[in-house]
Amino acid sequence: MRARVRPTAAPALACGVLASALVLAGCGGDGDDKAPAAPAASGATTTPPVSVPSAPASVPPAAGQPTLPAVPKVKAGQVKPLVGRWVSPAGDYFQFKADGTGSWMKGGQSLWNGQVIPEGKGRFRFSWQGGDPKSASYWGATLTGGKLLFAGTNQTYTKAKG
Repeated sequence: MRARVRPTAAPALACGVLASALVLAGCGGDGDDKAPAAPAASGATTTPPVSVPSAPASVPPAAGQPTLPAVPKVKAGQVKPLVGRWVSPAGDYFQFKADGTGSWMKGGQSLWNGQVIPEGKGRFRFSWQGGDPKSASYWGATLTGGKLLFAGTNQTYTKAKG
């Protein structure tokens, strides 16, 4: 026997489906359009927003968000190839220090501040909200041929002279 949906149940069902889709899409409808997207735990390759600064590392994750593992200790030799300023044609840049800390800047505004985590073979991932997003493959960079490729925007950066 086939179940029948009452005509009065259809609008409620449609609203429930729409609300679920909005929640899954991250559209809470609370008007807070400036909240940065956290790296996906599933290893998805969604690009994080580039025009909005991320929350400072001292801000704890929001309720319901998973806590990321601690950032591993980094030795200066592991990040030596990154040290300096890397500039894109769009004018944004990454600045990395010998201790592994870094920032991503555009128009005088900080888009990211945190720790670089070496993965080996010229690959680095970036800390997120004070933790290590081990599965966020897009939240990092690769060095090849003297260029830095940021996976978050698929944009290439060139090391600045001096």
